[in-house]
Amino acid sequence: MTDVVQYDLADAVATVTLNRPEAMNALDTALKTALRDTLRSAAEDPAVRAVVLTGSGRAFCVGQDLAQHAENLETDPAAVWSTVPEHYTPIAALLATMPKPVVAAVNGVAAGAGAAFCFACDFRIASAAAKFTMAFSAVGLSADSGSSWSLPRLVGTAKAKELLMLTPTLTATEALEIGLVTEVVAPDDVAGHTRALAVRLAAGPTVAYGAIRRAIAQSAGHDLAASLAFEHQMMELTGATEDHRSAVRSFLAKERPQFRGR
Repeated sequence: MTDVVQYDLADAVATVTLNRPEAMNALDTALKTALRDTLRSAAEDPAVRAVVLTGSGRAFCVGQDLAQHAENLETDPAAVWSTVPEHYTPIAALLATMPKPVVAAVNGVAAGAGAAFCFACDFRIASAAAKFTMAFSAVGLSADSGSSWSLPRLVGTAKAKELLMLTPTLTATEALEIGLVTEVVAPDDVAGHTRALAVRLAAGPTVAYGAIRRAIAQSAGHDLAASLAFEHQMMELTGATEDHRSAVRSFLAKERPQFRGR
């Protein structure tokens, strides 16, 4: 745990909490660095079988800290653009590709990179009070943090362009209607619902979940033949796991399978 990122591991679920509530969890350099490094640790830790990403206070994350950004534009322009490959890109890649499921608990506003981080996750449990906006073009910027990749896959190309170019602010209900979130719950229920889902995922076949994530990402950029070939690789990978062999035995014995994540 750091001052700006809190980390909790229980029941094989790692909960990563952005902790700059006074700034609505705006992403300054310290927070971006801590988030990247914390997610990398969670991804590599075999004790972690599911990850929850959330924010403290009334916001999930409002994106880049514009005060620090404005200062860097005047005093350290190199830092303005180096943050994309150093922070935003690896954070988005970790959320989207780590070999275990990731759930966003969207407790409040998610804007810009904060929204993009949500969309890189597998599931998004949103507070009824949450709002979403892409924000990038509103300050004259293109898209980052994987939003140009994740949005078309969630809502289609036309809607992705609308969200990125016109930057409407969507309520949680509107986000649910177009497929941006998995579930909308009362504000007080976000943590509980997310925790229940994450614990369920953590008790599942972790290697299979990771392979499914990889197969879906692979198929997004390849033709059918290549996708079928990659599915074959993933079936060989998961078919060699202890979880698969144990589950087959359990089903034949009419017992509930117990997965160990290996």
